[in-house]
Amino acid sequence: QVQLVESGGGLVQAGGSLRLSCTASGRTLTPYYMGWFRQAPGKEREFVARINRSGGVTYYADSVKGRFTISRDNAMNTVYLQMNSLKSEDTAVYYCAADSAYTGRVERVHEYEYWGQGTQVTVSS
Repeated sequence: QVQLVESGGGLVQAGGSLRLSCTASGRTLTPYYMGWFRQAPGKEREFVARINRSGGVTYYADSVKGRFTISRDNAMNTVYLQMNSLKSEDTAVYYCAADSAYTGRVERVHEYEYWGQGTQVTVSS
């Protein structure tokens, strides 16, 4: 089993930037597709971004496309989410997740086997 720990969340002004990190322990991240999700109070957990095993292919939700960038460093067992031009509607708890198989359903929570504890991102106006 792989354990995932997110970090880098905090309070930021609208228009600012944050960089989230997700670091694995117990096993290497290299066998896994990795995703970022977010959840605001009273709402369902929603897909944000996904990256393949080598880091060469990425996919984004329309709401963050052009503003967020997912990347990975397999040697460091770490996945990143660079968030630019942040808006108040980006406020949520952000989670990283690991997926051992490609099924084509990258936006669905059910596809991912392992989850981190989440890190809070708050964007103020």
